[in-house]
Amino acid sequence: MIRLFTAVEIPESIRQRMAVMCAGVPGARWVAPQNMHLTLRFIGEVDGGMAQDIAAALADIEAPAFEMELEGIGFFGSGKIPRSIHVNVARNPAVMHLRDKIESRLVRMGLAREERKFLPHITLARLKGTHNVRLGAYIEQNNLFRAGPIAVDHFTLFSSFHSHNGPIYRPEHVYPLKGADNGDWEED
Repeated sequence: MIRLFTAVEIPESIRQRMAVMCAGVPGARWVAPQNMHLTLRFIGEVDGGMAQDIAAALADIEAPAFEMELEGIGFFGSGKIPRSIHVNVARNPAVMHLRDKIESRLVRMGLAREERKFLPHITLARLKGTHNVRLGAYIEQNNLFRAGPIAVDHFTLFSSFHSHNGPIYRPEHVYPLKGADNGDWEED
């Protein structure tokens, strides 16, 4: 079985800027800079044959290249129990369009529809036992974070493996978007 997701990669310079904010919250497990990305669709575990079918189906997606911006800090959680800290992606119809095309393609292949509402973000930390007062202070301190515009000229199908040092994400296929110079991207 292989665990898959699709994502937009974030430029190194912006990942390093976000990494500077990865401190100061007790109970936080910070995401390594090389693992920071915008997840478009978590697919989950599939067998090797299905992984190949997914990779081939995603190659048929046509969507335009676009720019996106990052703005502010937020968190997810239920009630008074925060689960994660993230950087917000500014409202962007092009991000939603690309995500919807990927979702539609995967559902037509027989995968279950993603029931959670899609809120574009880049996870900075996963939380356990974090006090809301500390989280509130962290968000207040970092909420003016802005980055972009970020040119998005491709999306990537990643595999994910767990290790004792945390997750390892490996790009499986890169899919250029319309308007991108299709000769610049190589598959790993």
